[in-house]
Amino acid sequence: MAEAPQPNSTFPRPVFFILTGIPGLGGAQAWLTLVFAPMYLLALLGNGALLLVVQGDSTLHQPMFLLLAMLAATDLGLATSIAPGLLAVLWLGPRPVPYTACLVQMFFVHTLTAVESGVLFTMACDRAVAIGRPLHYPILVTKARVGCAVLAHALKALVICVPFPLLVARFEHFRAKTIDHAYCEHMAVVELVIGNTRANNLYGLAISLAVSGVDILGIAGSYGLIAHAVLRLPTREARAKAFGTCSSHICVILAFYVPGLFSYLTHRFGRHTVPKPVHILLSNIYLLLPPALNPLIYGVRTKQIRDRFLETFTFRKGG
Repeated sequence: MAEAPQPNSTFPRPVFFILTGIPGLGGAQAWLTLVFAPMYLLALLGNGALLLVVQGDSTLHQPMFLLLAMLAATDLGLATSIAPGLLAVLWLGPRPVPYTACLVQMFFVHTLTAVESGVLFTMACDRAVAIGRPLHYPILVTKARVGCAVLAHALKALVICVPFPLLVARFEHFRAKTIDHAYCEHMAVVELVIGNTRANNLYGLAISLAVSGVDILGIAGSYGLIAHAVLRLPTREARAKAFGTCSSHICVILAFYVPGLFSYLTHRFGRHTVPKPVHILLSNIYLLLPPALNPLIYGVRTKQIRDRFLETFTFRKGG
């Protein structure tokens, strides 16, 4: 059983934290495995299959599909960074997690989230060039440039997310060893700290606004250019076709940013009006829903991916 923190209790830096899952639900939270387990399974199978399809078909070794493969790899990492522990807590009850492992999970969750946001921004730029400058697309968007852009986003994410565990590691005393959350979320751990956590709060807010804000503005600007280019096309069919090439990406953007924005707003501004279990549910949905949906969206709406899936299935069935 998880220990109940006393009002004036003080603990030295613990060897283990205890994750409680979703407080207030008790044994009923085991039923949530029926929601999150299929989501994780979809993320594993869908993104794994997507990576195999892109890797195995040389005709898909193009900038757009390489970006899609990078998105799939990021989704795999993001889902795997929290889902196994989440399912264990939901099914088996409060579980201990080593202090170091908690900080490592915190780092990977924040880093992979930032990488995914950057990849979505790069994909928006790719679509803007493809629609706005189609004749120059092969020259402007090359595999090397896409690789450099993704590497830049990954390095940026590493640099800005390293301080998260370091800002927690500087504290020596905690009010409790029990984290009222399903994974080691930064602010959930900071709530247990004894000391001045102003730097943690400000850094978390600044990074959320800077990373997501800049990427969202970049995506909005890219789609402004896309809309301008589409509206200049002479026929309705041409406009529909051009817009159709962006539909999958728009769905993926909505799947990633809408739950994330809702989770962020309720956490920052609805702490006293939205129940804590709702906060925790939203944060887990935000991290697991996009990895589960993205391969389905691209598998259904992208002709090359869909055809390759069908060819692979038909070949294996015939064999």
